[in-house]
Amino acid sequence: MEHLRKRLKFLTSIGEYIVLIIEVITATLRRPPPWSSIREQLYEIGVMSLPVVAMTGCSTGLVLAAQSFYQLADKGLAGATGIMVGKAMITELGPVLTAFMITGRVGAAMCAELGTMNVTEQIDALQSMSVNPHRYLIAPRFIAGTIMLPLLTVFSVIMGIFGGYLLAVYFFKMPPVNYFDPMQHYMTPFDCFVGLVKSVVFGTLIVTICCYKGIKTQGGAAGVGRATTTCVVICYTCILLFNFFITMGLNIVKAEINRWLS
Repeated sequence: MEHLRKRLKFLTSIGEYIVLIIEVITATLRRPPPWSSIREQLYEIGVMSLPVVAMTGCSTGLVLAAQSFYQLADKGLAGATGIMVGKAMITELGPVLTAFMITGRVGAAMCAELGTMNVTEQIDALQSMSVNPHRYLIAPRFIAGTIMLPLLTVFSVIMGIFGGYLLAVYFFKMPPVNYFDPMQHYMTPFDCFVGLVKSVVFGTLIVTICCYKGIKTQGGAAGVGRATTTCVVICYTCILLFNFFITMGLNIVKAEINRWLS
């Protein structure tokens, strides 16, 4: 009986989450939120996240370059260090690590803020004044998150390639041309497309999950803490799962298109 109750609660949550997304999109299309609200969220999600995204991307590029060089140098393949760093950053590590950082820095704060508003009945007060909380509170975050995640991912990838370049050229003494030349030959527009799709999906997931957990928060201050922890765990899990499904799905589609065209 307890298992059945938990399954019903899980299915109910999935249904409510989907309804929330539909209502936010509908509210946005009917009457877009004020530009001032969107601009505030763009600044909070994008500009304020630049330092942590830069540090994460650069340190990841350093590690990738070090691992690639030490693994490949004794086989005479040290020239592949640049392509290893670039490909990994664009298709996998750039989108995933950026999404992790934004979840921890922005998503948790977003959930805590909306959760506090809910337990203190501020959201009920907005509804009593005929203010649509989906348009006023969630839509600006939804728009800003969907726009800023791809931009932050691009910034993270650039910082990662730059970090790898610094290590490869100034520590391992590789000629700069050997670092960048393989990228032109082995990195394709499809790699950039995969990274872009992932960043858009991750941005949508982070904002909608954190907002949903925020407005569903109950139980006072303790409930806000539980909701914040839960939303971070759910976001991390969804990011990893969707990363796998997007990678598999896009590569299968690409292989089928190539087979059809050949």
